[in-house]
Amino acid sequence: MPVESIHRGSDSRYVARVWRGRTSGAGTMTSVATSHWELVFWRDGATTHAAVRGPETVATAARIAGESDSFGITFAHGVTMPHLPVSALVDGELESPHVAGGRFVLRGEEWPIPRADDAEAFVDRLVRAGVLVRDPLVEDVVWGGVARVGTRSVQRRVAASTGLTQGTIRQIDRARTAAVLLREGAVPLDVVHALGYFDQPHLARSLRRFIGRTATQLRAPREAAPSGHGGPGGTTHEMSLLYKPVEPSAS
Repeated sequence: MPVESIHRGSDSRYVARVWRGRTSGAGTMTSVATSHWELVFWRDGATTHAAVRGPETVATAARIAGESDSFGITFAHGVTMPHLPVSALVDGELESPHVAGGRFVLRGEEWPIPRADDAEAFVDRLVRAGVLVRDPLVEDVVWGGVARVGTRSVQRRVAASTGLTQGTIRQIDRARTAAVLLREGAVPLDVVHALGYFDQPHLARSLRRFIGRTATQLRAPREAAPSGHGGPGGTTHEMSLLYKPVEPSAS
């Protein structure tokens, strides 16, 4: 089951990443954990779908059959839709009730389905219409900044805008960074020291929970999936979009 994906960063303070993907054939895909929510569009046969997908706190497996093209806008920490709390979307998604004629429904209004190359312009429209708002404090503290408000206020604002605690966000992002380093050939013990894991078993538990892979599998991504993960006939077990979280540039 080939999985092709490309992604890029963004200079928008509202957007963390923009990505496109394509699958073909049949197999099983692991959706790795992510601390961000996103707006996703995909075509399955002749049908186009649109959905708001929440943060994922564990790696999950899904069967894929046939061909599918997808495109997504991953939003920065601190960006929310006031009409749809992120906390209601954690480990889930909400599909648009109507998608047709190159348009979809969001907040009860019709919007044109954007393309990857005009994602930021589309997001700007959502901001001007009040569909999206941003709390800059949240992005700052998630990346280690010092807040000028009390700890409890920070915790409430982070939870309200991300659906997650600061601790969970950091655990997910650390695991994603570890996975990228291992896929690049890093030695597990070096990853332990570089990212502040207690020891290799601690790293292993984090990878199993958030990435759905062991360090050995990540260092040899072309190897077949282990028994029980690939499905009948030794079907390949691919991963969803994986990238190292990168701190946004200053405003």
